[in-house]
Amino acid sequence: MPEELVWLLPALAALVDWYAVARDDRRLETAAKPAVLVLLIVAAVVLGAADSPEGRWLLVALFFGLLGDIALLSESVPRFLAGVGAFLLGHLAFVVCFLVLGLSARWWSVLGLVALAVALGTTRRVPSQVHVAVGARVSVPVGVYMVVIAAMLVCAWLTGELLVAVGASVFVASDSILSVNRFVRPLPQARLAIMVTYHVGQALIVAGVLAA
Repeated sequence: MPEELVWLLPALAALVDWYAVARDDRRLETAAKPAVLVLLIVAAVVLGAADSPEGRWLLVALFFGLLGDIALLSESVPRFLAGVGAFLLGHLAFVVCFLVLGLSARWWSVLGLVALAVALGTTRRVPSQVHVAVGARVSVPVGVYMVVIAAMLVCAWLTGELLVAVGASVFVASDSILSVNRFVRPLPQARLAIMVTYHVGQALIVAGVLAA
């Protein structure tokens, strides 16, 4: 299968999902949202992810992302917690992937600290707002999740792979928008921004790991 076609399929699925989100078509979104990660996993396998340890950890991370996507198709608290758990495990898998890939920081890796500072500044009110709204049963997992995704972001920048670093930053931007919109204040076109940044971030990480 030509490499361009491998990337085209998840890209088309993402466009369908973005259209569904923009139109608030939940029925179409239910099918399109998981399809993006399924096709991204297929693309990664076709492009050789299963042939290396870092590639296999990448596939594990994508699999947990798929489970998180399915969980977050509902906005209920139990499904939200399931989604947080799945993505937390996915980010841990990304950390292992990046460690196996090798940490070889370049001069621009310091920008990872800037990205982390921006993310923490943007979401600084999230833990307290979560605790006030729904209590420790949600605020504690959210706090742990924030630590893990911060570690993922720092490790991504320390790989010295620009696509991986940018992809992780865009992924963190998606989560930041989601958490602020859900727990702090409504943001305009938040759901669409969340999905666009999420898919772009995942794709860039996949492309970066495979290129490395």
